[in-house]
Amino acid sequence: MFALAMPLVVGAGALGVETNYQYIQQTHLQVAADAAAYVGALDNRASATSSVVTADATAIATSNGWSSTAGTIQVNTPPTTGPNQVPAATEVVLSQNVPRFFTAYFNKGPMVIHARAVAIYTTAANACILALSKTASQAVNVHGNTTVTLVSCDVMANSIASDAVNIWGSAKLSTDCVVSAGGYANSGGLTLTGPTCPSVVTQAPRAHDPYAGLPTPPTGVSRTLPNMNPNSTTTLLPGYYSGGMGSLQGNVTLSPGVYYVSGGNFDVASNAVVTGTDVTIYLAAGSQVTMNGTSHVTLAAPTSGTYSGILFFGDRAGASSAINKFDGDSSSSLTGDLYFPTQSVTYQGNYSGIDGCTHVVADTVNWTGSATISVDCTKHGEGGIPARQSIKMVE
Repeated sequence: MFALAMPLVVGAGALGVETNYQYIQQTHLQVAADAAAYVGALDNRASATSSVVTADATAIATSNGWSSTAGTIQVNTPPTTGPNQVPAATEVVLSQNVPRFFTAYFNKGPMVIHARAVAIYTTAANACILALSKTASQAVNVHGNTTVTLVSCDVMANSIASDAVNIWGSAKLSTDCVVSAGGYANSGGLTLTGPTCPSVVTQAPRAHDPYAGLPTPPTGVSRTLPNMNPNSTTTLLPGYYSGGMGSLQGNVTLSPGVYYVSGGNFDVASNAVVTGTDVTIYLAAGSQVTMNGTSHVTLAAPTSGTYSGILFFGDRAGASSAINKFDGDSSSSLTGDLYFPTQSVTYQGNYSGIDGCTHVVADTVNWTGSATISVDCTKHGEGGIPARQSIKMVE
């Protein structure tokens, strides 16, 4: 009986050893998938391209024991399966061939094991001012005779410069928190009001561009800017202004829609009165914004649709040297986001949008005007601008 039972005992032992070996390999593969997903989420948070996310995730998976010669990797942002199919999440699916031992007597092919992991970045706080430049000195520069009050929101700079956020002179800035990928300089008046931010956060991870996926609008119907003078009254229609939109004079009303401006700037002349609701102004081919300090401008972004909350949208291919100047009289109002991912914004006006809803996302931000800005602008169609973000594994 013992002799007859020995093959079964040996076979069971061999199968147990092989199963344990496969379990250990599965555990190692899961560690590699977790590490790759985490790094992919870090890249995704920093608005990296899909190719960069895949390359970095692959490198980390390899350094954690996964082999490209004996397996496959799939990186998806957002994930294609599971409960976290959102742009903030990164999914990594790994496979690996492992050799058979005892079971090779029954199946000559390798055993294929799989591992899947999903990491997501979450936002602990939102910003009202976000500078996207990764290297600029004074990427956020608050100076002059300025008093800026940010209600329940942060100032965020992605620059690694030692003075990425700079407050100087007689300028006063009150905000929940200042977050910088580099450092900060404060020779003015900085007050932090956030209960979870006792001091400036430096060397922080870069924030994600909240509008990185925003599509370029179509040009629309071709329009020609009519002749204007200080006494004229003009109503403009949305569409393609290939000769620019400057200089706006007299009383000008912008009808709702998207204004595609190219071949010239969007200029508001002295003493002009420009109004419009549900408008988005897209500036292509290096077109810039200039608003004169004595003009009266009251504009509001759409509250729904593709360009919800976007008042000004600068071409991503625009020159980084371009400066968009926003000024106006004390009763002017810009309700919506000023989004210039590759250009600078200089905000000189002593005004903000309805309920304080003027947010700025630009390559660099130069603020010399006085204003009170609020983070809660959902009713005006504006979404959150990430500032303090963390990464966590969710699957």
